[in-house]
Amino acid sequence: MSDENQVYVAASFQALHRDARGRWTLPAREVAARHELCEDLAQHLTTHCQSVHVEIGAETDEVLARCLHGLQTPESGVSEAEANWIVTRLAELLGWPHPGLPGQDS
Repeated sequence: MSDENQVYVAASFQALHRDARGRWTLPAREVAARHELCEDLAQHLTTHCQSVHVEIGAETDEVLARCLHGLQTPESGVSEAEANWIVTRLAELLGWPHPGLPGQDS
C-alpha cells in the first residue's frame, strides 16, 4: 500500500489481490475496503464460533469448516480466497489450530 494510505492491510490479504508479478488486481483502495470487510467478518464471527464450540460441543475444525462453507456461498459477498483468509484469521483470533496458520500442519 502507498504511504498515502494509512489503513493497514495484512500482507497475507494483499497477496490475494496481487498477480504473479506482484501487481494489484484491484485498485489499492478497493483492496483496503475488502480487507476491512473481511477483518470485520472475522472479528464478528469469533463470539458466534466460540459459543457454537462451547454450547453445542462442536470440534474447532468442524466450526471453522461450517464457517468456510457458509462464506463460500455467493450470498456471502466474498471471494473463495477471501473466505479462506477470513477462516484462517478467525482461527488465529480464537487461538484454534488451522492448517493456514504459520507452524500448523497442512
